[in-house]
This record gives sequence, C-alpha cells and structure tokens, in this order.
Amino acid sequence: MSNRDELVPEPSTGRVFRTERRVSIADADSAGRMELDAVARFLQDAGNDDTDDAALPELGLAWVARRGRFVVRTPAVAREALSITTWCSGTGRRWAERRTTLIGADGARIDAAVVWVHVDTTTGRPVRWGEDFAERYLEAAQGREVDAKLRLPKRPLEHAARHSWRFRRTDHDAFGHVNNAAYLAVAEELVTERLAGPADVEIEWRSPSWADESLTAHVGDERDSAILHLSGADPSDVRTVISVSPIRD
Repeated sequence: MSNRDELVPEPSTGRVFRTERRVSIADADSAGRMELDAVARFLQDAGNDDTDDAALPELGLAWVARRGRFVVRTPAVAREALSITTWCSGTGRRWAERRTTLIGADGARIDAAVVWVHVDTTTGRPVRWGEDFAERYLEAAQGREVDAKLRLPKRPLEHAARHSWRFRRTDHDAFGHVNNAAYLAVAEELVTERLAGPADVEIEWRSPSWADESLTAHVGDERDSAILHLSGADPSDVRTVISVSPIRD
C-alpha cells in the first residue's frame, strides 16, 4: 500500500541527543499500555529538548510535521522508565527526518521516523534549513536523502464506517491549532484493538484542524491494515490519514 519510511540505525558519528523520561499514569490506557498520542508527545518533547541543548531553541518552532512512522515492537507501560535517543536521519530541500528510539527498563521498544518541513515562522511558507542546522545536524544524516511525499490513500475507503469527532480546546497547542499528537488519539479511540499489541503505524498530517469543528473519522480495512481518514464535512477535506498494521514476526 505504501512505501514505509526506513528506520535507519543510530549513526556512529554526528549529533545524537539522549534523554530519559518515565511514562506517567496519564500517558497510559486502563490496561497500563502507553497510548500512541503520548508516544508522539514524548517524541516532540525530545526534539525540542534537542534543539534547546544545541543552543537553537528557535529552531524547534520552525518545523511542521508532514509524515511519520511509529513501530511499536513492545508497548511501554505506566511508570516505565524510558531512554530516548534522537537524531537527524536524512534531509531534503526544505525538510528533514528525525529518527527516535524509546527503550524501556521493562522491555519497551518503540522506533519512529518523522519527516518535518522547515518553514518561515512569519509567513508559514517552506524554506530551506540554514547553516546553523547544517552545522549541528547534517553529519548524523550521513548524506541520506528523504522525500516529503504523501503516500497513503487520499480519500476514505468506500466501505469505511463513519464516526463523528471533535477535538477539545485542550488539544490546541501554542500555535493555535490542534497539536500533531492529538490526531493519534483518534486511532486510539477508534481502532483500539489494533494497537493492543505490536503495531506499525503510519500517519500523514495534511491540513490543520481546530477545536469544536464537526469532523468525520472514516475507518476501513485494506488487506490487514486499518485505514483512518479524518475529514471535514466534505470527505475530500482530509486533515490526516493513519494506517495501523499488526507486526507479525
């Protein structure tokens, strides 16, 4: 269905940022499993901590998420201590990929790769990343090129079930629109059974949403994957697309 993003290994040279964090009770479901939207928040926080540590705090505000892959091999659980490692794993003309691994003291293993588009914070238009970014991050990328193409189905599947959805005001972030992580809560709510075990999740953020909008979640199956489209009143007004596939070793 899609050409999944490669999960490249940690580089032997270049900037690699490491931090630690514990899964809180609020990050987990009633069974104690760390929910996917909480995983996304941990990734965002690690990325911002990285740019702060690199003395480029403004750099953390200049990126818009385009596409991501989350491979949950062993889910983390409530109160588990996580070691988080993140680095730049590839670049394009106006974007870059951030790889992150989460390793838990109790056996959790989660790998992620997210493509972020670099934007002008005044105009919001994509622009090439600058010399400060290149100086600190390009060595770790090792010359690897990535694209920013969207790969998942553009429209909801014909047989998809429909569910009404509204984001809350608390889902907004400091930029005034629904935070990237909040979209994964839709999958947690509507395809919960697919996330209970090892899962390979792809997400594309296509356009922003706001609290109290009347949205529709379209959930269907394609082969062994659950495909979720979140749209406005018009099904072609797709805000995000999420694919959830089981991992069968």
